Amino acid sequence: MPSTDEAQEEAHIEELLLVASLHENERLEKLLEEYKFTDYNAVDVQNAQGMSPLHAAIASCEKKQLNGESGSGSVSTESAACDTVRLLLESGAIWNQLNKNGETPGCVAYRLGLYDLYELMVDAGVRAEIILNRLDGYERLEDEEVEEGEPEENHRNDTQNTTAEGVDDDEVPTLIESATSMTADTSIGTYQDVNNADYLASDLVLTRDKLLDEQQNGVMMAWESGIMKRSADLLLTKPEMRILNIGAGMLIFDSFVQAHERKPAIHHIVEAHSDILTNMEAQGWNTKAGVTIHSGRWQEILPQLITENQTFDAIYYDTFAETYSDFREFFTEYVIGLLEPGGQWSFFNGMGADRQISYDVYQKVAEIDLLEAGFDVEWHDIDIPELETEWEGVKRKYWNVKQYRLPVCKFMD
Repeated sequence: MPSTDEAQEEAHIEELLLVASLHENERLEKLLEEYKFTDYNAVDVQNAQGMSPLHAAIASCEKKQLNGESGSGSVSTESAACDTVRLLLESGAIWNQLNKNGETPGCVAYRLGLYDLYELMVDAGVRAEIILNRLDGYERLEDEEVEEGEPEENHRNDTQNTTAEGVDDDEVPTLIESATSMTADTSIGTYQDVNNADYLASDLVLTRDKLLDEQQNGVMMAWESGIMKRSADLLLTKPEMRILNIGAGMLIFDSFVQAHERKPAIHHIVEAHSDILTNMEAQGWNTKAGVTIHSGRWQEILPQLITENQTFDAIYYDTFAETYSDFREFFTEYVIGLLEPGGQWSFFNGMGADRQISYDVYQKVAEIDLLEAGFDVEWHDIDIPELETEWEGVKRKYWNVKQYRLPVCKFMD
C-alpha cells in the first residue's frame, strides 16, 4: 500500500495529466506553480505508463495521420493542444521524454498525424539541441582554459543531454547513425556507449553484409550501398576530380568512386582503424593508381593536408563513434581549407535515424550550423526499403526512418 506522500504524489500526477489532456491552460498553469516546490518536477511528471503532461496534451486529440490514413478529432482540438504544449514547453518540459512505449511526445504527434503539434515538438527539439551544443562548446573552452593540454573526453552521447529525470540514459532518443555517430540510444537491446578511443582499440568483425565492432554495434552495413552510390554520383560531377573520403568502413563509397564513369584522378582516404587499414591493404587499395591512404584520425591528418596546401573538388565524411561537436569542428575548421571554390562535400546523414522526430530535429540543427559556417545545403531524398533480416546479429537498430536525406553542401555564393 503506498504511503500518504506517495498517494498524494500519484494524485497530483493524475490531476496534472488530466488537466493537460483537457487543455485547460489556466488551471494547468496554476497547478504547475502550486507544485513547483515539490520533490518532483511537475511539468515532467510521469504516470506508470510513462505519460507526461506533454504526452497527455498531444494524445488526447487526433486528426488525419501524416501517413495518409484517416483518424478522429478536429483541427480545433489540435489548436487547443498547441496552446497547451507551448505552455508546457515554456515551463521547461523536456521535449524528448519517453513513455513506456519508447515514444516521445513528438513521436505520438507523428503517429496520430497531428502535423502542427509535431512541428511544435521538432522546433522545441531544435532549440534545445542548439542550446546544448553551444553550452558544450563553452564548457569545453572553459576546460581547456583550466586544464590546458588535457585530452578532451569524447562521449558518444554529447548531443543528447536532455534526459528526463527517472529515465535511464540508454532510453534516451537516438541522434545517431551507423558511421557518423553523434550520440547514442537503444531502441533494441542494451547498448553501451562507444567512444572513439575504445572503438579504435577494439577488434572489428567484417562479414559479407556488415561491419561490426566487438560489442556487435553496426559500424557500417551493406544496405547503405544505394546511399553511397547516390552520394558518389552527386559529388563526382566531372572526370579527373580530386576527392577526399574520411572514414573507409566497408569501402562501399570508395568502391563506387573508383568504378565511376567520372573516375577521379586523385582519391585520398583517411582511415584510423587498424583492422580496416589491414583489410584495405589485403584488397590492394595501397597500390591503386591515384589512391592515397592516410593512416590516422582525421583530426591528425587534415591539418597536415592543409599545411601541404592540398585541396579537393569533393569531400565525403563518414566516421564512427564521434560526437556532433566533432562533426561541427570538421566543417567549421577544416572544410574551408580543403575544399576548392565551387567544390562540393557531403556526409552520411544518419543523425537521429532511429526516430523520425530526432532525424527531423538534427536535420534542422545541421542546416543552421552549416549556414552559420558559410555553407548552402541541398537535400536529396532516397527511399529506404523495409530493413528486417539486415539487423540479425546487430546489437541495435540504428535506422528506423523511411526516407534518407542526402546532403550536398557547397560554399555560399
